[in-house]
Amino acid sequence: MSILHTKISEVLQIEPQVFADDRGLFFEAYNHQKFAQQTGILTNFVQDNHSYSKQNVLRGLHYQIQQPQGKLIRAVVGIIFDVAVDIRKSSPTFGKWVGSELSAENKRLLWIPPGFAHGFLVLSEVAEVLYKTTDYYAPQGDRTILWNDPDLAIDWPLNSPPILSAKDQAGKPLKTAEIFD
Repeated sequence: MSILHTKISEVLQIEPQVFADDRGLFFEAYNHQKFAQQTGILTNFVQDNHSYSKQNVLRGLHYQIQQPQGKLIRAVVGIIFDVAVDIRKSSPTFGKWVGSELSAENKRLLWIPPGFAHGFLVLSEVAEVLYKTTDYYAPQGDRTILWNDPDLAIDWPLNSPPILSAKDQAGKPLKTAEIFD
């Protein structure tokens, strides 16, 4: 696998080594030992999540203020624009975001450490997203930052208004959201 540091160095884009021939292909989507050796991140994933969404669905920006989760994300069907926002007040990249196109075709993964809000926009007709988390879902700590917060100025590749859940429509701007120190 190759590890690419994004403009926020703690958010990593991972490109697995793919072995393809006339029969099809094979790749390791995750190998704990290689991940630790190549990233220096010693983590234990405790939960796998699977989401299915239609085109133009935007999910996020989600995080947990209690039991913060690191996430390892990949699209197994379709294409998404995946976004991580640094919401650690003491960080030099506080309020900055990074986006990456993840698809079944490019097989990229994105590592988002705890202390970040996460969201994605579905660019294809449908998308299925798998992601591992470093802590369990804690509904009491579940928070949402407004996807179109003008202070974040995320450049979502939208052609029309996104499809949002009620939770995502009610997200708070970063300046009034509960965040990490």
